[in-house]
Amino acid sequence: MQEHFTTIESVLPVCLSKVPSKPVSRIAPTPSGFLHIGNAVNFLVTWAIVRSRNGSLQLRIDDMDGIRFRPDVLEDIFTSLDWLGIDWDTGPTGPDDFYQNFSLNEKKEYYRDRLQELDKKEKNSFVCRCSRASIKKVSSNGLYPGICRNAGLLFKPGSHVVRLRVDDNTSIQVNNQNIDLARELGDFILWRKDDQPSYHLASLLEDEQGGINFIVRGQDLLFSTAAQIYLARCFGFTSFPACRFIHHDLVLGKNGEKLSKSRGAYSLKDLRQSGGSFTNAIKTAAQILGIKHNIIHTPQDLKHALHS
Repeated sequence: MQEHFTTIESVLPVCLSKVPSKPVSRIAPTPSGFLHIGNAVNFLVTWAIVRSRNGSLQLRIDDMDGIRFRPDVLEDIFTSLDWLGIDWDTGPTGPDDFYQNFSLNEKKEYYRDRLQELDKKEKNSFVCRCSRASIKKVSSNGLYPGICRNAGLLFKPGSHVVRLRVDDNTSIQVNNQNIDLARELGDFILWRKDDQPSYHLASLLEDEQGGINFIVRGQDLLFSTAAQIYLARCFGFTSFPACRFIHHDLVLGKNGEKLSKSRGAYSLKDLRQSGGSFTNAIKTAAQILGIKHNIIHTPQDLKHALHS
């Protein structure tokens, strides 16, 4: 199988000067679709930076989306990480260990309790009954227009979500970039209609609890980072707002399309089973890290190049 992918042509090496001297980071795949080559690049960048600085790496598998959870994908996560040569210091060692000790789905009541604590403390979360379709009808930019902010609704699973109020001109700085959170994201969801915590809430609580001080993400999650920093401040957290972030350019398909978690030319599972290699993923990781990729052939090469 041929490896057809490229990065954004204007890719610039990420700035490594702000990486903590002892990074504590995580990789956080979701078991809803098979990992693709873009995931591999992100994991390799994270792993190389952490290992080159004698940091600590956590594997966290986000299984909160119960309907889309797939046991075969969960198993493939461990197979793919082993194939890539990526190890970690904390987290599940395999599917059985994950089910017994690390499933986030088993922590639902913990997330609910923390959300209730936030509501009692800040009074800036609210129940919303608006559907996506109804929001689109009244919002020119697709953002939630604040209809239910003062409605005083009580949460009913299947009918409502819980949102966090984001006032106008709420500016969050991420990597020296000021983001107007109200204009870019609006009142974002903390608790979903299916009675599960949102990604923003669960991810933040796990990062804060795990003492994470360094996160590598794609550029498409820049606004998510801003939202989580804002939420962390609402909770009164000190660790996550001080976290260092790298947002790298996305890995695109051969026609410039964004990769998705599905079987096909970019799936690690199909690439592996066809006898292919992840050489291009390593070279793309090197490009993101500002390393001459012609001398990089293995994950260890990435680590050593950063260490030297």
